[in-house]
Amino acid sequence: MSLNTRLSIGIAAAFALVVGVLLVVNATDSPGPSPASSSGGVAPDPRLVRPDSHRLSTAADGKVTFVEFLDFECEACRAAYPAVEKLREQYDGKVTFVVRYFPIESHFNAERAARAVEAAAQQGKFEAMYKKMYESQGEWGEQQVAADGKFRAFAKGLGLDLAAFDKAYADPATLARVKKDAEDGIAVGVRGTPSFFLNGQQIQPQSFEDLTRLIDAELNR
Repeated sequence: MSLNTRLSIGIAAAFALVVGVLLVVNATDSPGPSPASSSGGVAPDPRLVRPDSHRLSTAADGKVTFVEFLDFECEACRAAYPAVEKLREQYDGKVTFVVRYFPIESHFNAERAARAVEAAAQQGKFEAMYKKMYESQGEWGEQQVAADGKFRAFAKGLGLDLAAFDKAYADPATLARVKKDAEDGIAVGVRGTPSFFLNGQQIQPQSFEDLTRLIDAELNR
């Protein structure tokens, strides 16, 4: 099986999981406006990307921006993660990739995971902890036991200052930062995770080829 085929299966599985979840539980009951598309000549909603939003990579020309609202405990997000990593490799220097937190309330450790990633970000280790959460999701996800100790162990493994990590992890400002992302997500129409936006337009790709086709179209516009 080729890499692109495996990635396409992951994307399809991710969106199948999203649809299944949304049929049972709504991520939010509050309706929100649909974001404007930059391709239509209207500036994207500024709530999609804030000045302090975490960027996994940045394109110098700023022409194409890919935003993902995610939940680290979400199995669909984990399924889509390899495809996003492949996109980052394929479009390095051409596309800006932005990550926004959107922990789902029914996921017991999702908010904790987001706080751990944000606490690591304060020591310059956002990407390292972001990757660690997906790589280890099977160890702590879908459980009703707090994973604080495990996340602290991840911080230790990444060589973080644990006193500073502990302080940031417990700081109400860290939780507020996570919730601000989620509030922005609700405002722009996010109803589940993963939710992808490309230059301000929400997209629902069913394969890796869909993603590359959409990105190529924006790059060539």
